[in-house]
Amino acid sequence: MQKKISIAIDGPAGAGKSTIAKMISKEMGIVYLDTGAMYRTVALKAIRDQINTTDRDSLSKMVDSIDIAVNYIDGEQFICLNGEDVTSKIRTPEISIGASNVAVVPEVRIKMVELQRQIASKTSVIMDGRDIGTYVLPDAQYKFFLTASVEERALRRYNEQIAKGYKDISLDNVKNDIEYRDKNDSSREFAPLSKAADAIEIDTTSLSIDEVAQRIINIIRKEM
Repeated sequence: MQKKISIAIDGPAGAGKSTIAKMISKEMGIVYLDTGAMYRTVALKAIRDQINTTDRDSLSKMVDSIDIAVNYIDGEQFICLNGEDVTSKIRTPEISIGASNVAVVPEVRIKMVELQRQIASKTSVIMDGRDIGTYVLPDAQYKFFLTASVEERALRRYNEQIAKGYKDISLDNVKNDIEYRDKNDSSREFAPLSKAADAIEIDTTSLSIDEVAQRIINIIRKEM
């Protein structure tokens, strides 16, 4: 890719953001930054340190000394916590809820956004999250907001967890977690989940991942 661009993909949990962003990254040859993985890593550190993921004071102190590094090997993102590769350890249901909780803390978001912006300043990136187009990269050239029904998002997340070997879960529990995260993400005071005024909204409920990814790629290439 000749010119440096930034692509922001926002939306609620289970809307397909990460999977779609990875496909676009591969197709267009640009770096994919999984911002959610960064908050998951903070949650993992808190849980390991026996810090409640809703304890703002303790989290604020912890995040001052946390070292999160994002590395790329053969185009794949790996995330390290204080030198340890934790990429495979941050996708449990417990970490999902913890990530939503820690993301509410302004001190945590400021620390993560600083790192995200540093990466975006150096290379073309595609980021997905809750507030990429509104807060992290407000000047991104391309912004998209993905939605889907709660039922569809819960089913996707449930199937994803089952495929990863998590057996002690139910569809109802996953739906409850999704609804909890929706409320948490949308109601937080600092940089809440919201659609940027200039973002293109796509309802993915009845669309395949491939269809959504291709629609976004076509829009970007048409405007480049």
